[in-house]
Amino acid sequence: MDDFTDVVYEVEDGLAWITINRPERYNSFRARTVDELVLAFKRAWASDEVGVIALTGAGDKAFCTGGDQKQRMETGDYGPSQSGLFEVDSLHRVIRDVPKPVIAAVNGYAIGGGHVLHLLCDLTIAADNATFGQNGPRVGSFDAGFGTGLMARAIGEKRAREIWFLCRKYSAEQALDWGLANKVVPADQLHKEVRAWADEILKLSPTALKVLKQSFNADTEHFAGIGQMAYSSLKLFGETAEAQEGITAFNEKRSPDFSAYRGN
Repeated sequence: MDDFTDVVYEVEDGLAWITINRPERYNSFRARTVDELVLAFKRAWASDEVGVIALTGAGDKAFCTGGDQKQRMETGDYGPSQSGLFEVDSLHRVIRDVPKPVIAAVNGYAIGGGHVLHLLCDLTIAADNATFGQNGPRVGSFDAGFGTGLMARAIGEKRAREIWFLCRKYSAEQALDWGLANKVVPADQLHKEVRAWADEILKLSPTALKVLKQSFNADTEHFAGIGQMAYSSLKLFGETAEAQEGITAFNEKRSPDFSAYRGN
């Protein structure tokens, strides 16, 4: 796996660790990062050595902060990818479709698209310094489909709408209280706790776990179609002056002014 630049892939005693390795950008993802994440999950899927997958971020500041807004400002997109497409939808699909439990080890900020990634994982264990929240409406973006539907299923409509409509940040304890996380542990115990949960899972029937995961997914699969429509809308929206105001304000470290677009 030494061809990876943005991701680290490691396997130890049945547990595959997939680490987003861009700490200088708070583990935000560009197109190459997404390509590598998809490949890493597929490697874990195909490996007989792997029974559980953990997703985390490098360093102690961020799990993942979503799409790289500096890259988006610099080039107008998220950079080159192997297919020519920004494969974030494929990343969402593989996290859901891989027939092995996926644990999000949230070690800092899980914001925007990074918050959606932890939602897509089967389980979430958070460090006590973790911070959760959405940011799309602040930067001229959105992540509908799984990003809204699964959240509402997890914590209820009112709380999900609050997270999206206010773009506040929430502590690990708040996430636990609302049902966004399964457990909160001291930051220096995060990897140990994930290891313990993985060891319990590894004692169980992999076929039973596979069918159970597919059964859980079946109930929310319709969100995939909604997500496809959202991606189509997002591509068009990203070219508008309104969306450009959001990303420009983010990179200029100022509050955006969306007042001119309220009559749309």
